[in-house]
Amino acid sequence: MKTIVNTMTRSKLWLVGLMASLLMLLAMGLVPTYAQENLASTACLETPFDNGCHAGLPIAQYTRLLDEMALNPTPNVDQVPVNEDEVYRFSFRRLNKAGVVTYDTPNGNPIGNVAAGFTFVTTLEYQPGWVKISTTEWVQEGDTTIVQPSLYSGLELNSASLQYELAWMLLPEYPAPYPGAEGDRERPRLERYTPINIFATAEVDGWRWYLVAPETWIKQTSIGKVVLSERPEGVKGRWVSVDLYEQVLVAYDEADNPVYTTLVSSGLEQWSTEEGTFQTWTRLRADAMNGAEGRSDFYSLDFVPWVLYFDGSYALHGAYWHDRFGYRSSRGCVNLSITDSAWIYDWTLEGGYELPWVHIFSSDEYRSPEDVR
Repeated sequence: MKTIVNTMTRSKLWLVGLMASLLMLLAMGLVPTYAQENLASTACLETPFDNGCHAGLPIAQYTRLLDEMALNPTPNVDQVPVNEDEVYRFSFRRLNKAGVVTYDTPNGNPIGNVAAGFTFVTTLEYQPGWVKISTTEWVQEGDTTIVQPSLYSGLELNSASLQYELAWMLLPEYPAPYPGAEGDRERPRLERYTPINIFATAEVDGWRWYLVAPETWIKQTSIGKVVLSERPEGVKGRWVSVDLYEQVLVAYDEADNPVYTTLVSSGLEQWSTEEGTFQTWTRLRADAMNGAEGRSDFYSLDFVPWVLYFDGSYALHGAYWHDRFGYRSSRGCVNLSITDSAWIYDWTLEGGYELPWVHIFSSDEYRSPEDVR
């Protein structure tokens, strides 16, 4: 705070002169009403700690935000407890090589091969060195890798949760002291999945930067932000929206209050999730998913939990095989953590909406295949 006060003293005359000039121009009708904001933003990005600026903002604005940041250091949300009953209900394994041989019993006779691909199975029984993957098939334990489902979970919202824009850290990141700067490794690192409030936004070289704490700026490529959506026409009851750009889901109650939000993983570029408004056409507590048989992109996923099909074979569902929430990762479905998928499944059903609506939209456009946000 001492640095801010000293800066304010040095720049007092400069600020008075600037404001007087701008007021005169405004009175003469020569400057549009938004010019003050634009001029201050541009000047402070060029001299982030000088000329009446601190951390890339006008000192008056930054000083006001200091109080807000002190009073609201973390979002006013409730982290949903990990649903351990579901996360640990089954033991999953990935088959880690092509053409895994199956046997009728441990140390028994070969009876087949599992097609090469992205293949995950449920462990039905275990004996030293052997894993049972179906009622009739065993594989050698060395041909498998144990999968640990993600322990990530979303946030329950209340009337005060969105006083500020809400977001998560997507990457471990050292904060920058002003927009466009390098991360300061002398400062504590913000970890992945940390919920944060956004107090101010600036743009540098076409990218947004967000002020999330005093002298703490994060580039938009490291953040997944909640963008609210209006109820689409024809949608009734409880519904969810999925923002493909931010990779964020929001659940809305009957009165359109946002009550839950979380990071998701939608379709990769070559298997993109389609935008639109869809009504769920069926729900399943679990389903097997597979496709592209005989091709290099073959996949087989055993016991996919908490499935809400909404667009043909595309569904909201739990994903136990990755922890990449906040990034595109699927073949068109909307992946959620096990905890989140169970929450959405139960919440819609408890409200009497067996076939809830799903609104898929994009709040922005990816600029290139390398653009993650």
